[in-house]
This record gives sequence, structure tokens and C-alpha cells, in this order.
Amino acid sequence: MMQRGFEPREFEQRTQAAQRMMQAAGLDALLLSTEADVRYFTGYLTRFWESPSRPWFVVVPAQGKPVAVIPSIGAALMAQTWVDDIRTWRAPDPADDGVSLLADTLNGLGARTIGTPMGYESHLRMPLADWARVQAALRGVVRDDAGIVARLRSVKSAAEVAKITQACAIAGRAFARVPQIARVGVPLSQVFRDFQRLCLEEGADWVPYLAGGAAQGGYGDVISPASDAPLVAGDVLMLDTGLVWDGYFCDFDRNFSLGPSDAQTEAAHARLIEAVDAAAHIARPGATAAQLFHAMDAIVTGGKGGSDAGRLGHGLGMQLTEGLSLIPQDHTVLEPGMVITLEPGIETGEGRMLVHEEDILITEGAAVFLSPRSGPAMVQL
Repeated sequence: MMQRGFEPREFEQRTQAAQRMMQAAGLDALLLSTEADVRYFTGYLTRFWESPSRPWFVVVPAQGKPVAVIPSIGAALMAQTWVDDIRTWRAPDPADDGVSLLADTLNGLGARTIGTPMGYESHLRMPLADWARVQAALRGVVRDDAGIVARLRSVKSAAEVAKITQACAIAGRAFARVPQIARVGVPLSQVFRDFQRLCLEEGADWVPYLAGGAAQGGYGDVISPASDAPLVAGDVLMLDTGLVWDGYFCDFDRNFSLGPSDAQTEAAHARLIEAVDAAAHIARPGATAAQLFHAMDAIVTGGKGGSDAGRLGHGLGMQLTEGLSLIPQDHTVLEPGMVITLEPGIETGEGRMLVHEEDILITEGAAVFLSPRSGPAMVQL
């Protein structure tokens, strides 16, 4: 069975890479407050982040291991990671919820210039009033981390890729069992519940994301909750899952037809597969996110520039969506180790569409599909 977690050397390499980049950017410390960023440098994996009541912090100093500044309830779990400097307070504390401890930690490390992620997809996970108090207590200043954390996380190690691959394999097995749970007359909401059960049975740790739809010849959107409407003959059923295995996501979907589908719908689905293949063919080091967008858009819209959905894929890893977006404006250069999704959509009629998604790994050569590839024909239920 695949090993969970990482060897300490994985975190040492991440931290040392960050410290080299920090030195080049003139930063004395990195301040991290979000789940994925904290976990990236520590291995601290818990569902307790679902509670917004407590802030959590990790400081990456200019030298040495990260320092955890966390509520005392998390000390036992953090002690199981490679981090050994764990500073705690009893939380929640409305009067001083880690403010003094965090400021004292940064000041004690002599951090005069502190970087924290401020770019695309970043946020600060603490009350703004407390953030103002922290800044007022610092002897240094806080500025953007120069994109260090995002750049590091965008390129996965072999151990990270193995976990994403495992998540994809689990989802692939669950998708193969959809004929067991979906048929004419079954409510869509029941299909959603049963599919999550299948994912768990096949080995998922949890299924934080499941979206989809079902309607004649296509569906109106891909993010609405499932309704109780029963499936009917002629529907196209789409399920899009982001399940987690050992802290890493997969993210891909599959379309199914309830009985035979019409020629137009089948042709639309085949074009989606063609679009995915076109993007995968050029998804090599040196290509850009924008180029992958245009390769797919040329097939699904004739080069009109996409649809209101916005993007045709994104980065993937510790979060369901992270890093680059496949849009005309994103000129991020692909590097070996990046994991991305290819997600073209196509209109099948007024207010109807089909979407198809696969997960790929950028390598030194041709891209590798991590999700089990779909053929041009939809599976008939």
C-alpha cells in the first residue's frame, strides 16, 4: 500500500528552496496562515481547518526549520510532523488570539522584512483587526512574498505526483461503477450521494467536491447542487469530482447518456475529447497556459475566445484549483512537475452545454494523463 505522508527530507527540500528564494528577494521570514501553505511546509494535515474560530500560523525563517505558532489544541498533531519549535496559546482568546505570540516570534527571529502571500488565490486567515495589531507590534515590515510560495507549490515532487495519481485512480474506479447507481428514475440527488459513497469505498479519504448535472442533450451549469429530479431517458449525466487522498486532490469529470444519445450530442462530446487531446499534445515545457487555452478553444468555439465559464483548466494539487488558469491572459510557462487540468466546454443548444475534464502531468517530454482517459463516445447507462 502506498505510504502516507512524506519523509522529512521532502520538507527540508521545500524549506531550503524557499530560503534560497527568500534570500534573493530580500526576505527575512515567510508568514503563512492558510491550510495549504501551512501543510506544504509542515505536513500538518487535519480537517479542523473547517472551524474558522482559530487562526494558525507558520513562520519560515531565513535559516532552519519552520516555527509553528498555533492554538494549543493542535500541538499534539503538529508534534507528529517534522517541526519541533511549536509555540502555542489557549484559543479562542478574544483578547489576544495569538497576536502577541506571533509578533514576539517574528521579532525574536530578527525578521525585519517579512513576506506573506498576497497574490492570486491568496488570503489572510485571521481577523483583520488582529492583523493590524500584529503589524503594529512588529519591529519589521510585511510585504508580498514575491510569489515564492506559489512558485514552489506549482511544481510537484515525485512524491506529490504519486498522491495525485492515487486520487485519480480512486476516482477512476468510482466512475467505472456509475452504472451501478445511475439509471432512469433515480433522483440526481441520490446519484450524488451514492457516487460519494463509491469514492469512499474505493479508497478516498473524503469527497469535499462533487458537482454535475443532468438534462436532455446537455446541462445548464456545472456547479449547482443536485436536485431531486429523477433521471429520464435522453439525459446526459455529468459528475465532476474532487476527492482527496492523503491531502491531495484529483479533479476530473465524466459524461454518461441515459439510453442512446442523439448524433449532435455524441458529436459534441467527441469534439471535447479532441480538444483535450490537442492541448495535451502541446503541453510540454516551454508552452504557456494561454497556448493550451487557444488549442482547445479553436476546436470548441472555432477560436472565439471561450465562454462565460472563463477558463479551460487550472493547476491542481493540495487544493482543488491552484496556480495557473488556462485563459488567454495567463502566460505562465509550463515546467516539468506541474499538474494541471484540461477542461473544455461546448454549447449543445440554447442554455445547454457539455464539459469534459482530465488531469495531466507535465514532464520533460509528452504530458502524462493521470486520470484514466475517456474515449470519444459517452458511456451509455
